[in-house]
Amino acid sequence: MIRVTKILYPTDFSSYSNQAYFHAVGLAETYGASLTVVYVRAPGAPGDKTYWQNQLEQVRPANPKIAVSHVLLEGDPAAEIVRYATDAHIDVIVIGTHGHTGVDRPEMGSVAERVMREAACSVLVVKLPKGVAAAERPVAATAARGT
Repeated sequence: MIRVTKILYPTDFSSYSNQAYFHAVGLAETYGASLTVVYVRAPGAPGDKTYWQNQLEQVRPANPKIAVSHVLLEGDPAAEIVRYATDAHIDVIVIGTHGHTGVDRPEMGSVAERVMREAACSVLVVKLPKGVAAAERPVAATAARGT
């Protein structure tokens, strides 16, 4: 049997990461696992740490049985996600992606691809269903509050 006790859900508050949120919550419910919501703030990004911490705290599962924690990191998103997952002994990372291939992007590798390549644990990469525009998806913070 697969053992999942700690799930890491990295968010950038986009529609792509929102889709992954629903999978992360579903896995946490199924396995009785804890959920850590992480946001990695790039150095020099707009908004202060308090703003981003408040945004992060809004992401909460409706199910009160899911133990949830929030972590604000600063640095390169992929590197910080992988480092945190290793340090916290995370069992699975659930991360969203736009679903583009390397050929479609001018730079090599998205955050999700780097996390998938570099993480020591399992990584579930979630994309929006084909044909669904990102703007049609609710934001995770709104969905997390049940509104």
